[in-house]
Amino acid sequence: MNKNLYTSILVLCFLVVSTAGYAGNPDRQGEAGASELLFNPWARSAGLHTLSTASITGVESMRLNVAGLGRIKDSELLIGNTRLYEGTDITLNSLGYAKRVGSNGAFGVSLVAVDFGDIEVTTVDRPEGTTATYSPSFFHMGFGYAYTYDNKISVGVLFRGISESLTDVSAFGFAIDAGVQYVTGDKDEFKLGISLRNVGSPMSFNGEGLSFQGPAPGRDNVQLTFNQRSENFELPSILNIGLSYDFYFVEDIYLRAMGNFTSNAFSLDQVGVGAELYFLKNFVLRGGYRADVGSLTVESTGSQSIYSGLALGASVEVPFKRGSEQMLGIDYGYRATDPYDGTHNVSLRLAF
Repeated sequence: MNKNLYTSILVLCFLVVSTAGYAGNPDRQGEAGASELLFNPWARSAGLHTLSTASITGVESMRLNVAGLGRIKDSELLIGNTRLYEGTDITLNSLGYAKRVGSNGAFGVSLVAVDFGDIEVTTVDRPEGTTATYSPSFFHMGFGYAYTYDNKISVGVLFRGISESLTDVSAFGFAIDAGVQYVTGDKDEFKLGISLRNVGSPMSFNGEGLSFQGPAPGRDNVQLTFNQRSENFELPSILNIGLSYDFYFVEDIYLRAMGNFTSNAFSLDQVGVGAELYFLKNFVLRGGYRADVGSLTVESTGSQSIYSGLALGASVEVPFKRGSEQMLGIDYGYRATDPYDGTHNVSLRLAF
């Protein structure tokens, strides 16, 4: 594939995501639903404040930039647990699998579920609570595919099903993610990534929980069941543009610096910088800082992000046996929050 074709593909991707993206708008804060699509269940990218649009690979790429799915060596299995907003008792449980298909393609599937714990039922007559409890069921499942052209350009698309339900009320919807990554340099040290996420049709709630009984018009002695219609809500669309560059000290020790811009359709835009320090392919330290664009107006709008800026993380990866390409990895990520006591991510990763 020649240089002109590379350039044409990149320009086309820029045009597509640019026309689909929205400028950040704090006045629309709270108008979108399905906010669980914005939660990051994976520890490596969480330790970078989800700034690794350009360099993310494997199963985790299905959360940020599905184009990175095509850069796995063979197969990858990832299991994750997240203590979301420490002190709220909300957790995320996640499972993902990716597999190379042919010489240039890769397929992946991921499942993320939100565990709210047991919530006590309250009623109009008993606002202090009853002995009964309930737990909402929020989960989404994604199926992604990525293709890599001559190890330089990767493109990917992901289809995601979204489900939110209580005992008698539920909503279901679909979303599409798309992304591209461009890699160049003698050691693939320069990377560019663009992704567009959560583009889909509006969702709405339906079910018996939205019905009530009342008198028929003009006939108070006759009771009828009325069904209320819930208002539609949009999905939280996001556009990410990221860059990264690897600075090599020696062959297997290098620093990866990165920057990322996020355009949120329903809140303030965000910018961030991060870095990863790689030791001998087995140990990684990482950190990032992210800030809202237009933060001078945050105090008046009250729309600031819950994440206060800092994120830290680390990874340890060891082979199953000496000289083996099969690896076992443990990842940890921490993000500071305001309020609450931060978000903690832990992932177990198998590459085989």
